[in-house]
Amino acid sequence: MQIFVPRECEKETRVSVTPDTVKKFVKLGIDVQIETGAGLKSLFADNDYELAGAKIVSAEDRITALRNADVILHVLPISVEDIKQLKPQAWHISFFDAFRFSEELAQFKAQKTNVISLERIPRTSFAQKMDALSSQSSLAGYVAVIQGVSHLLKTLPMMVTPAGTLQAARVFVVGAGVAGLQAIATAKRLGARVEAFDTRPEVEEQVNSLGAKFVKMDLGKTESTQQGYAKALTEEQLQKQRELMVETCAHSDIVITTAKVFGRKAPIIINKTMLEAMKPGSVVVDLAVEAGGNTEGLIPGCNAKTANGISILGEGYWERKVATSASSMLANNLFALMNDLWDSENQRLKADESDKILSGCWWVKDGQPRF
Repeated sequence: MQIFVPRECEKETRVSVTPDTVKKFVKLGIDVQIETGAGLKSLFADNDYELAGAKIVSAEDRITALRNADVILHVLPISVEDIKQLKPQAWHISFFDAFRFSEELAQFKAQKTNVISLERIPRTSFAQKMDALSSQSSLAGYVAVIQGVSHLLKTLPMMVTPAGTLQAARVFVVGAGVAGLQAIATAKRLGARVEAFDTRPEVEEQVNSLGAKFVKMDLGKTESTQQGYAKALTEEQLQKQRELMVETCAHSDIVITTAKVFGRKAPIIINKTMLEAMKPGSVVVDLAVEAGGNTEGLIPGCNAKTANGISILGEGYWERKVATSASSMLANNLFALMNDLWDSENQRLKADESDKILSGCWWVKDGQPRF
């Protein structure tokens, strides 16, 4: 069994394996090959990988490595041209939202390969150690607060000084999933006054336990998926939510949005009316950029300011800003998944559709989509 880890795209700072997980793969009897420089942006040098037991592949030999690989481990899907090099029935494991990677999906089907989507790892107690979506979302929530503070021209905690008292800044978090809860916890630790809203009333207790105030809004019947995610609201519910959120946004210094719907464009949560109601110097941090964003007028990949001086941070992939930590967590998630699927007797991955983990995240089987 041979794993190959190609370099990521230019903007991606994370890597899918670390020297620590290489050692674990080698103990399983798996051959690990890594393209030169693949871990440098996460501060993992080629020499560290070699000492752990991996083989470093030069840029000139990467095509051969792609053709021979049984498993490709990556953060995001490899390019269409690289997919063309894969042999039939090879496995590609990465984050993979078909809404954003339709061309890559078509090529995976043409190559008759297998694709595992990390977004679809089941949210069960057993699968927690494999839940890459949660690990990266948690880091994104942390970074959202840090980035929001860095663009805010105020202190976050209240300060009582001989020169006067500075009031604590107010942070409003929309969505109390993994990213939102981490954002709440981080903002509270830094001394902010924090409010939060979620369409799932059952998360109120979690919000309150972190010291934040849960903002209640009557949107009618709202539901959660079997895995605990919030279900998409109707357009009427979204409009009512926006109307009810105007006042909270108006007195907030930082607003963090986290609303994503798997396989679809993210809903607009912060519209022009809400932005116009906010105080000059306030900051919106959008954590749904990769799915189109929650903020009206957002330009994905860019930070911008409105006419009334509101900063809208839309860089996206926020976990890339803490690449060393993000890579360590992601690599551990990937190893846990591979280890669970590993057939040590036959030295291959188990291709068992009845497996509770694999059945949920096996996006493409031998070129045929399963969902």
